[in-house]
Amino acid sequence: MREGFGKLWNGGGARNLRWAVLPILFLVAWEIAAILIDNPFILPRIESVASVLATPFASILGTGSLVHNASVSLQRVLVGFLVGAALAIPLGIAMGRWEFVEELVNPLVQIFRPVPPLAWVPLALAWFRIGLGSMVFIIALGAFFPVLLNTLDGVRSVKRTWIEAAMTLGARERQLLVRVILPGALPTIWTGLRVAFGIAWMCVVAAEMMPGTSSGLGYLILYSYNFSQVQVIVAGMIVIGLIGLGIDFCLRQVESRWFRWRELER
Repeated sequence: MREGFGKLWNGGGARNLRWAVLPILFLVAWEIAAILIDNPFILPRIESVASVLATPFASILGTGSLVHNASVSLQRVLVGFLVGAALAIPLGIAMGRWEFVEELVNPLVQIFRPVPPLAWVPLALAWFRIGLGSMVFIIALGAFFPVLLNTLDGVRSVKRTWIEAAMTLGARERQLLVRVILPGALPTIWTGLRVAFGIAWMCVVAAEMMPGTSSGLGYLILYSYNFSQVQVIVAGMIVIGLIGLGIDFCLRQVESRWFRWRELER
């Protein structure tokens, strides 16, 4: 019987459906708990959350639709993410390539890296005032350190034989960086970008809860809490999770296609 169950579980069709087992069990447990609690302000029924998700273009409490707020959040996170990556990648390459740069910068990196991005909110408001500037600062800060550390690790992991072979052929420092070091480190940098985007996505939701914000998924969740619309809060959380999952899936697909040579090398 155990062998028969193992064959059924490992069959081709079952293998494609195994990913759905845990989410289904979670939804069943959620619905049972909601029925037993019988208080929509603590845990709403799945039906009420689904009704919000089923009308993504309908305005919610006068704050705009789910689609509108999600698009605003995506625009903000892309700006902050690109700013953080644009600063972190060149600095990480310099730290990995030249030891004196690492000795100069590393102490500050180790001091500020453990500080959560949200701890910078008061300073962000003081420096950039209420608005896009403060939010971009928080998002960029969240994305900066994962990209920096992965870039540094990627540069260090480039095989020494590649560098020596290029130098033997007369490659200059600029050619080494562009044609040997950067391509060799790119898979690790891409992993850092994946991690950084996840952190940036979390930071944008928190940044949108700052005073003066009037749009975005974070603002929608906070505004809905003030009106005890828990089903909207849960729907917003689901949208955040789905968008993050979709973007990470796209980044992983790019990684598997562009950097297949790294897997073959391993």
